[in-house]
Formats: sequence, C-alpha cells, structure tokens
Amino acid sequence: MRFRTIATSLALIVLATSLANAGDSPDEKRDKTRKMANKTLQDLYKLKPGAKGVIQKAAGYAVFDNMGTHILLVSTARGSGIAIDNSSKQETFMKMISAGAGLGMGVKDYRVIFVFDNDKALNDFMNSGWSPSGQADAAAKAGDSGGAYSGATQVAPGVWAYEITKNGLALQLTLQGTKYSKDDDLNKKS
Repeated sequence: MRFRTIATSLALIVLATSLANAGDSPDEKRDKTRKMANKTLQDLYKLKPGAKGVIQKAAGYAVFDNMGTHILLVSTARGSGIAIDNSSKQETFMKMISAGAGLGMGVKDYRVIFVFDNDKALNDFMNSGWSPSGQADAAAKAGDSGGAYSGATQVAPGVWAYEITKNGLALQLTLQGTKYSKDDDLNKKS
C-alpha cells in the first residue's frame, strides 16, 4: 500500500509539472525557455567560473530543463531547451524525451548544458535529432580535460555536457536513451 502511494505521488508531480505550462502561448514558452537558459548559465558560472569562457569560445551551446521520474522498472524524462549558434546568435528551440529501464523510484529535476566545439557537432545535434544512446562509451569518459572543461563530461566527439541538479554540479551524467529534436511549434515565425 505504501509503495502504491509513493508511485501515485510521483505520477501526480510529473502530471502537475506538465500541466503548469500547457496553457502558455508559443511566445510565453519561448520567453520562459530563454529565462531558464539564462538562469541555468548563471548557476553554472557560479559553480564553474571557467565554463563562461569555454561557452563563449565554443561554436554553440544548448541548455535544457529536464524532469525525470523513475517508477518501478520504467524511467522517463522530458524537457525543453534552446540551442544557440554563437557565430550567428540564431536560437533553435528544442525538446527532449528519454526512456530507460531498471529498478528504482524517484523524481529528478535537472538542467543540462551542452557545449559544441565545432559547427559540425552543433549542426548534428540540432538537425539530426542526435541521441547520445549510441555514445554510451563516450558518456562514461571523465570530463576533467586540462581544466578547460572541468566539471563537464564528453558525450560525443566535440560535445561536452554539464549537468546541474538542486545540489549543484552533478558528478555523473546519464543521457542514455535520450532523444533531442527541434520544437517545430516554437521555431515557427509568429
């Protein structure tokens, strides 16, 4: 009985979070996404001041706000974000969805900041619906590369990621089974 109550509570938290933004217009969603990205970057710069220079020199970056749940054998996550091409300042609004399996229970609210070393890595991420599930070996690599990407994890060639949780910078980044894609509704010109 206690287990069922916990599972129901977790499901209600996820549902409430999804419904909170359901009535927003596309302009309101874009504005909320920009504010989330700016706040997330400020939080990252407080935790890892060197990240600011890395992001400014990169080909581009992407910031995502994610909410994940793990109930019994199924884990899911969904979120939204924005990718920025540093040379053109072009914004691309995106969404993500993730699924996995394994025993567990819990809710995780986190932010992910991707940094792209080159234009190819940025374009692959934005245009190919890049999913790091095929990059499991790269995701396990430590990210303390000469201090430049201190606190980041290399998730693919030319792609680094920082994960921020409520407790600060995460020690482990788990992106397996995650699909990132453009949010067509928010990228339409209004």
